[in-house]
Amino acid sequence: MIIKKYQAKTENEAMNLARAELGDSCVSLNVKVVKQKGIMKLLKAPYVEVTVALEEESETDYDSLIKPIINPADDRNIFKPSGFNVVVDENTKTSVIEPEKNTEETKENNNVIKEDIPAKDLQDNSFKENLNTASVKASSKKEKKSREIKSDSEMDAVYELISQTLIDNEVDEDYVEEIVEEAKSRLKTNTPMDTVLSHIYQRLILRFGEPKIIEPAEKNPKVIFFVGTTGVGKTTTIAKIASKLFVAGNKVALFTSDTYRIAAAEQLRSYANIMNVPFRIIYTIDDFEEGLETYKDYDYILIDTVGHSHKNQELKADMKKFIDYSKDKAETEVYLVLAASTKMKDLIHIADSYKEISDYRLIFTKLDETYSFGTIFNLRLHTNAPLSYVTYGQNVPEDIDTFKPQQIVKKLLGGE
Repeated sequence: MIIKKYQAKTENEAMNLARAELGDSCVSLNVKVVKQKGIMKLLKAPYVEVTVALEEESETDYDSLIKPIINPADDRNIFKPSGFNVVVDENTKTSVIEPEKNTEETKENNNVIKEDIPAKDLQDNSFKENLNTASVKASSKKEKKSREIKSDSEMDAVYELISQTLIDNEVDEDYVEEIVEEAKSRLKTNTPMDTVLSHIYQRLILRFGEPKIIEPAEKNPKVIFFVGTTGVGKTTTIAKIASKLFVAGNKVALFTSDTYRIAAAEQLRSYANIMNVPFRIIYTIDDFEEGLETYKDYDYILIDTVGHSHKNQELKADMKKFIDYSKDKAETEVYLVLAASTKMKDLIHIADSYKEISDYRLIFTKLDETYSFGTIFNLRLHTNAPLSYVTYGQNVPEDIDTFKPQQIVKKLLGGE
């Protein structure tokens, strides 16, 4: 795993720097705002520091990492992978990265970040107290900052507690076992507790992946369908996203193909009137074609679809016709809207059913109505569909945000 930090004015700018260097597969592990110190805080604004990770497909390629040339003036920004040292080449007077001696400790702790990215947050609560009941007593503040686990039984107790915490938060047991066994294979018995937690945290973050949100089309308009069962909050979610896009200066039109529920169409029409954006009901493919032509110069066309049981084959077939037609005419994305409070078994059936219609991204609503977030993790791995947004209330447009895996993972591990 590659771990690296990037600094910029905003989180988006920092992530753009990361993607430019590491590719789109890198994910954010941690985000923090850094304030200037001393007199500099009067002269310079705070900046954002993002820690990102990239899972390497194979073992470390030493040949490709040996002695990359780095400007000595930028030594403070050098990323030193685990298992490497920064040294100065006397001939060129430049800083280079070279492999450490291949000791047993280097092998076993390879790819483990030596930072307490989440550990402090996770150990400030019941996790530390639970470790005491598992016969692993945390050291006092006067001793080492991170307790060193000295025996196999203590290490097993830590892994057992981590496993139980994840399972209590409804993470599927098979996924828990896979993550914990991976940690056991990489970490030594005397690994500090902070490092164990950081390792598990990183693996969960990497499995969530970087969220995929709505971006402009290369050629206008981008057509976006929102699909899902009745009562998950599709219409309100569309209004929230439309408001955000509209406030950002985009030209937005709202369509609905839900001709079964008058109340749903009128609700979306009301939101369109408030934002002063076009609204149209599309009954047929011909209506849809006319709408696409009318608003071809717009940035986004957001389409509400009929909420129905995922078992209703007829309505699914009608929806697929609209989506397939749209894909032939414009850049199209589909978002499956799901309630976080829905039972896991039902979520799997719903997700599998909509896969028959189209590939999609995931939006989870009603996060304020549940205390267990493991279902989000499970469905992400089950569908391999990227997460995009989460909502947590009825207020438009406030109660929506881009999915942030760091927040969910901390909750899964018992953090506040």
